[in-house]
Amino acid sequence: MDLSGIYPALTTPFAHDGSLSLADLKHNILKYNSTDLSGYVVNGSTGESMLLSREEIDGILITVKDVAAKDKKLIAGCGAEGTADTIERTKRAAQLGYDAALVKTPHYYKPLYKTDALLRHYRSVADASPIPVLLYSVPIFTGVTLEANEVLTLSEHENIIGIKDSSGDVRRAAEILAGASTKFQVFVGGAPTVYPCLPMGIRGAILALACALPEKCTALYQLFRTGQHDKARELHEIIVRCSKLIISDSGIPAVKFVMDQRGYRGGLPRLPILPLHEAQKKHLTELLANLEPAAVRE
Repeated sequence: MDLSGIYPALTTPFAHDGSLSLADLKHNILKYNSTDLSGYVVNGSTGESMLLSREEIDGILITVKDVAAKDKKLIAGCGAEGTADTIERTKRAAQLGYDAALVKTPHYYKPLYKTDALLRHYRSVADASPIPVLLYSVPIFTGVTLEANEVLTLSEHENIIGIKDSSGDVRRAAEILAGASTKFQVFVGGAPTVYPCLPMGIRGAILALACALPEKCTALYQLFRTGQHDKARELHEIIVRCSKLIISDSGIPAVKFVMDQRGYRGGLPRLPILPLHEAQKKHLTELLANLEPAAVRE
């Protein structure tokens, strides 16, 4: 299965009372369907999945599957603290028709999660999962890093087809790409690392920024693929600036705010994540106004 391309790490919309809004999620997916996004990553970090109930997670999976265009690939966030729970989630995603499972590292008992434990966990999940597994290393949130040697060992499993590496470390991506089979698909999770890593052979990226600026993120990918490197470098500089102000400085609340400005339904984050204050909103509004018109035109 070739998953190449740019994917948004989908946000989760909430109603004014804090409940899940599947109607707003449908609205977003229908708009994304007309973009060049390769598919959708559901119930990941940007989706506030740690703040969702199992019932809400299931409703999101069903809704995205029902509304997504047929040509969009679907990746379900299935990682849980326990191996058995993770396996159960991959089986549910498979039952609903998802193409692959994204499995973050367990992390709560971090001191006990040495290499042997992580290898056992992922091999057990991959053995039992009816759909291919993507490793997910996101140390900024979990405090656990899948080291390159661990990734390379796991890449030998026939049902582990790739990794989303959100370390932000270009050298780590290069090390994995150099050591793994060409069939092993490497995706980065930070917008600033996309352009530096594309020449090394990554298959694409799974980005929070692609929720807010899908056109920019997919355009960068296409410019590189078509050899338009001068334009790609110029766009990379814009994306780095946007990523700094939206993702690095303010995170999920900022992604949702920019989505609201662009005709999507971002809404508020779920507590204990706090909404933006007015100064942050002003900075983001200025950022959008200063982008060329094509970046914000509907």
